[in-house]
Amino acid sequence: MKLKVLVDNNTYIDQYYCGEPAVSYYIEDEGTSLLLDVGYSDLFLKNSTALGVDLENISAIVISHGHDDHTRGLKYYFEKDHKKNISIIAHPDAFNEKQIDNLKICSPILKEELKEKCNLILSKTPIKVSKNITFLGEIPQMNDFENRRSIGTQIVDEILVDDYVMDDTALAYKNENGIYIITGCSHSGICNIIEYAKKVCKDDRVLGVIGGFHLFEVTEQVNKTIDYLRQNNLKELYPCHCTSFSVRAEINKTLPVKEVGVGLEINW
Repeated sequence: MKLKVLVDNNTYIDQYYCGEPAVSYYIEDEGTSLLLDVGYSDLFLKNSTALGVDLENISAIVISHGHDDHTRGLKYYFEKDHKKNISIIAHPDAFNEKQIDNLKICSPILKEELKEKCNLILSKTPIKVSKNITFLGEIPQMNDFENRRSIGTQIVDEILVDDYVMDDTALAYKNENGIYIITGCSHSGICNIIEYAKKVCKDDRVLGVIGGFHLFEVTEQVNKTIDYLRQNNLKELYPCHCTSFSVRAEINKTLPVKEVGVGLEINW
């Protein structure tokens, strides 16, 4: 599997790509190419051109969750008149209208309109998106230190309800050596995600993780997260996007943390 970072908060010194506080990854797996998330703007398109990534060949766009720093790029993708038979894969809540303090934080294209533009696949259960990669669907509570918290509200069946971001999910790549996890924001808890990926993939060998951990201050949850990661003996950790420097520095005291920036290529 090959992964290229098209969008991240960070850019590398002397590599002249642009960044924004968002996520988009280009992924190839044995003849299948896809995106996980599309960032906040058209930046993923600009960076893909600069990086020599041909988005005409992707078969699917997987959405980690419905917040606008992961979905707003869909507006620009469809404006470019890309192929109409693209599949978009997400949790059923991902394209609900979401807001916080009267500010919309959802995809610019919601469920009904999106159905007219693509092959929309909404699932709470795991789906194979390529030979070795699985969309995990809804992440269950797997431990006692990562409880879901509401972030604003969403509209479900025309009713305004608290949004516990149940649409937050991830991808799991499995090869002969073990599994790797690719996340967007990990609102559902990075350890919950990893533990569920182990169950779905029927493999306890977790080799690496890239993505946002949604951790900002060094708290008891962070300490327990670090202990969990240590117990699982992870070899490659790429926390980024919504993982603060202080948290990454704390993790790095126990497990080496790798830097992430636009243009990073990982081959697993």
